[in-house]
Amino acid sequence: MRKKIVAGNWKMNTTVPEGVELAKAVVAESGSVPADVKLIVATPFTHLYPVAEAIKGSRVALSAENCADKEKGAYTGEVSAAMLASVGCQYTILGHSERRQYYGETDAKLVDKTRLALACGLDVILCVGENLEEREAGRHFEVCETQIKNVLYNFSEEDMKHIVIAYEPVWAIGTGKTATAEQAEEIHAFIRKTVAEKFGEAVAEETTILYGGSCKPSNAKELFAQKDIDGGLIGGAALKAADFIGIALSF
Repeated sequence: MRKKIVAGNWKMNTTVPEGVELAKAVVAESGSVPADVKLIVATPFTHLYPVAEAIKGSRVALSAENCADKEKGAYTGEVSAAMLASVGCQYTILGHSERRQYYGETDAKLVDKTRLALACGLDVILCVGENLEEREAGRHFEVCETQIKNVLYNFSEEDMKHIVIAYEPVWAIGTGKTATAEQAEEIHAFIRKTVAEKFGEAVAEETTILYGGSCKPSNAKELFAQKDIDGGLIGGAALKAADFIGIALSF
């Protein structure tokens, strides 16, 4: 059985006190969510330790939003995978479209980040997806295939047990636009097929693939009903506990 996951990516939002209160609110409402749905909060680096304390003993898991591509050393301002593990992170998001777009992250760098994260015991939520220009040019399959092959094809079947894929239609992030359930399912199925070409059907069927494009309580049920959509990587709606939990109740 593939894991069902609803992960909240807070991005560069909330102060530390606000983040702690948000995490506590998620924990308080988490009891209503079915036991087979994994809840994850991904917070800014500054929030990780206090949020880890706030969710301790609950069913909510902690994720970072990124990690460094180096193990340690003179890399001012960077945060290593080992540091993340040491504060209680179980996951890290890598390759988010905003990291690719604004900070020039390449697939080659993501291979290094993924390798270090896995070595430190973290599970990885790897983001792939196309922008509006690529979608309108009909290149969305090509873009996703290239990103998966450039990064995930460097890893083993065993590694894939610790990697979640998040499909981001970049054109739908923060725009209010959402891929239709049919569009989302089509590309999720294609991503699973691309995984199967390298790792086999069994691994592909066990790989969790999340939808990451303006998922809200109002559209989550239709999205999550699709065969190849196993949950969501949630942005804006993750900043309100009621909305985040509402999405998790959509399975």
